[in-house]
Amino acid sequence: MNEKAHQSRRQQESAEVDFGYQQVPAAEKAQRVRAVFDSVADKYDLMNDLMSAGVHRLWKRYTLSQTGLRPGQAALDVAGGTGDIAAGMAKQVGASGLVVLSDINAAMLEVGRNRLLDRGLLHNVRFSLANAECLPFEDESFDCVTIAFGLRNVTDKPAALASMRRVLRPGGRLLVLEFSKPVVPGLKPVYDVYSFSVLPWLGKRIAGDADSYQYLAESIRRFPDQETLCGMMREAGLEDCRHHNLSGGIVALHKGFRY
Repeated sequence: MNEKAHQSRRQQESAEVDFGYQQVPAAEKAQRVRAVFDSVADKYDLMNDLMSAGVHRLWKRYTLSQTGLRPGQAALDVAGGTGDIAAGMAKQVGASGLVVLSDINAAMLEVGRNRLLDRGLLHNVRFSLANAECLPFEDESFDCVTIAFGLRNVTDKPAALASMRRVLRPGGRLLVLEFSKPVVPGLKPVYDVYSFSVLPWLGKRIAGDADSYQYLAESIRRFPDQETLCGMMREAGLEDCRHHNLSGGIVALHKGFRY
């Protein structure tokens, strides 16, 4: 790498990015996010059930209904955590197919592996400790790529979207399930009170970590709205990008294709 490239890299790493409502050097964000999920990994599924009253399972079920996967195909779940989406896709592709569950956090990946082992779903699932911004897979490797509630924690979101597009096969699709901006009148103030009062309280009582859930609430507010994310997906080279609001826009599923 020449001196100009080294200088550019140093500038990128020293540039400040959002970490919740804080501004931190880009080089530090991944480490801070890793610490958050190290802290909450063991209670992650329980907290998801409590925070959403179980509705997160319906959001994920809808996402699985949109994969378009058939037996024998290959799928990648990025930032797949405890493996809910990967488990569903493993059933869709069958014994002759392949699902890769990837996550940047080793603790979350271990929880996911153990959960899939308990469900007897390891015969067609592989695991990869990987950064979404530079996925370690060959071009055009997967028929479907998913990322559920993970993109907002990525430092360089355009790089991650481009990386996910790169590994898609022609005709393949990317599904991004993420918290978004409420569109139902009157929902936002209620949602704000819940996010910044109830979530940290639950985090403290159940996971023993109010600060991590305060960060998660803040990261949701910092995440782009529905149309902005569609635009980012188009910029990454995806086509026919669209979104579908769930629970009044609290969550949205974004879909884009590689043709």
